[in-house]
Amino acid sequence: MSAINERRERERAHRHQLIITAARELAEAEGWEAVTTRRLAERVEYSQPVLYSHFNGKDAIVSAVAIDGFSELGAQLRRARLTAPEPGHALRAVCRAYLDFATERPALYQAMFVLPTDVKFASTETPPPLRAAFGEFVSCFSPDNERRELFAEVTWSALHGMAVLSDTGRIPPDSQEERLAFLITRIADTPTRG
Repeated sequence: MSAINERRERERAHRHQLIITAARELAEAEGWEAVTTRRLAERVEYSQPVLYSHFNGKDAIVSAVAIDGFSELGAQLRRARLTAPEPGHALRAVCRAYLDFATERPALYQAMFVLPTDVKFASTETPPPLRAAFGEFVSCFSPDNERRELFAEVTWSALHGMAVLSDTGRIPPDSQEERLAFLITRIADTPTRG
């Protein structure tokens, strides 16, 4: 590849990330309803056709934001797991980090888990950042647990429910720690074979 082509590819990658970042910032500030291609084009100072050369509409932008979010979530979960080396503490640390992520980045969390996207979960097409984030949950369970992926799925599902129901006021947020302790105790005390 020539130096000119390499530079063009770097510029394209930079524009691509600039659009994702602008969408995230706009969504965090004003909600996903405010994220339109027209507003994004104004924010990044490129024309709408340039945006469409990167993304085929808002859904594709939301998908790109979601994948970006999974990279951040995976890194946050990994840091939490590695700072809790004692057996049993890693699961609590990862669960707490997950709930903190959902609370601290509500618009990003919506892109990842609530808004419609074409991001494939639990398939051969699952993006590596999503696999890595899920892997942090799996790593909290003993390698000799034949059902550790099932345990990770159930844990993630329960945490997602807690995050969404708490965020929407359907369950009281002040009981979150009690729910978290209950979940961890129940899932950690479950037989590993079945």
